[in-house]
Amino acid sequence: MTDLINAYDLADYEDFINQESFAGQKLSHFVAHVQRIYRADNRPWVIGYSGGKDSTAVLTLVYLALQGLEKDQRHKDVFVVSSDTLVETPVVVDHINRTLEQIEKGAKRDDLPITTHKVYPKTKETFWVNLLGKGYPAPTRQFRWCTERMKIDPVSDFIKDKVSKFDEVIVVLGSRSSESASRAQVIAKHKIDGSHLARHTTLPNAFIFTPIDTWDVEDVWKVLRGAFRYAPDDIEEWESPWGGNNRPLWTLYMDSSDQGECPLVIDDSTPSCGNSRFGCWTCTVVTKDRAMESLIKNGEEWMLPLLQFRNMLAKTTDPEVKNQFRNFKRRTGKVSYQYAKEGEDIGAVRKHVPGPYLLSWRKQWLEELLTIEKGLNLKGQKITLITEPELHAIRQQWLKDPNEPDWHDSVPKIYKAVYGAELNWVEDDQVRFSGDDVELLQQLSDEFSVAPEMIMKLIELELSMDGLGRRSGIFSRIESILKQDWGSLEEIQARHAQLQARHEYDLHQNQLKAYEQDMKNVDAEINKLMQEVMS
Repeated sequence: MTDLINAYDLADYEDFINQESFAGQKLSHFVAHVQRIYRADNRPWVIGYSGGKDSTAVLTLVYLALQGLEKDQRHKDVFVVSSDTLVETPVVVDHINRTLEQIEKGAKRDDLPITTHKVYPKTKETFWVNLLGKGYPAPTRQFRWCTERMKIDPVSDFIKDKVSKFDEVIVVLGSRSSESASRAQVIAKHKIDGSHLARHTTLPNAFIFTPIDTWDVEDVWKVLRGAFRYAPDDIEEWESPWGGNNRPLWTLYMDSSDQGECPLVIDDSTPSCGNSRFGCWTCTVVTKDRAMESLIKNGEEWMLPLLQFRNMLAKTTDPEVKNQFRNFKRRTGKVSYQYAKEGEDIGAVRKHVPGPYLLSWRKQWLEELLTIEKGLNLKGQKITLITEPELHAIRQQWLKDPNEPDWHDSVPKIYKAVYGAELNWVEDDQVRFSGDDVELLQQLSDEFSVAPEMIMKLIELELSMDGLGRRSGIFSRIESILKQDWGSLEEIQARHAQLQARHEYDLHQNQLKAYEQDMKNVDAEINKLMQEVMS
């Protein structure tokens, strides 16, 4: 207690919470501990705030610690950062936004060096640009492509930005050993001897501080209920030190069957969302979103269309039906097969691996998503399910789709069909083929037994090179198109029939590499001759 500098009467405080203990210690012990770590150096703090109970508890503890310091000892910045994936559960987003606003106001009122910040994934990495735009299948435990793109990278970029300005930063998290043994092991592994900090697992010059590491869930709720009060009449129950109220958070947990929240993900060691925790409403990693189901049962009926849309996406990952939603080719334009497993007969026919979602399904889902968004807003929800930049990015992905180029430029048409309005679409990026062109190419392709998509790709390449004095690399680009698997799955599999055994496949690949090298050599000779002519 000797290092604790408080603006309050600690004697009255101790008497008031004499019966309250946190991991066997008084709360003042943890407040003093936070103050000592804060005052020890000039490294700014980044507090990860997810909106849930643990991150709110650690933020409360830090806020109290700063309140208890004299003004001249509040010498460094505390950045409160919250990650918004753009598909967070709407009621949680509202709670986070409201709380961040209250923290900002409270910090200004109390003259604390605390500022709040929200980070978002880059447009090209959002859930909808990847799923609807590129056709990525809905995330599963085996293919969880969303976490790094949507959570880890935005927070990491924020931390890197602060490191570039301050050389080093301390990341403060609400991790608790009792809730996540794996996370506790990771932090212990990177613990710095003789210090209360751990090294960040992936970011140099970033360090981790977990002040409520020893707390259990009861300790968390005690501090959120207002156990930090310094006198019986000092503050109302559930009130937070910045002036907000934690009762809505308690209600949110109760209404969702106390499932918990997604932690602020800062690296691959951070435990991902468990069974039905608060997180993305689109999350298909869990079998059922029990948290959203419970919210709907407890008064948030308006979220039912979101749950139904999420459940529809989850069904597309069912092995028994997923092939009806997926292209038989990967985004490389090639049909892929599983590698032979250890101990498996090398000559066994390998299982076909499906590719991205078919464009027809993506079109349907985009229209359904926009329709849900429009309907919810008409009912007064003021919600954005998909942003305008995402729509522009999806349009570009569809126009350039490697397997199913959207020659009809469908995104503006779908948006207008739902909203009856136009967005500011890019005019100089129109498609090169009209619907009539596509029909004509289809007829010619049928006549000459050539895939129309291949012809379109070759014509598109020719148009893209039009007017260029030097066509460096054109042969490799033509080769890339010709090497793709064109035709139906049955036709492609027939051509691949002799390539299913691993050793035969390898021989075929070696032969292709030899051809590729020959093409590169020819291309290099042409460039050399052109340079000689130009000179």
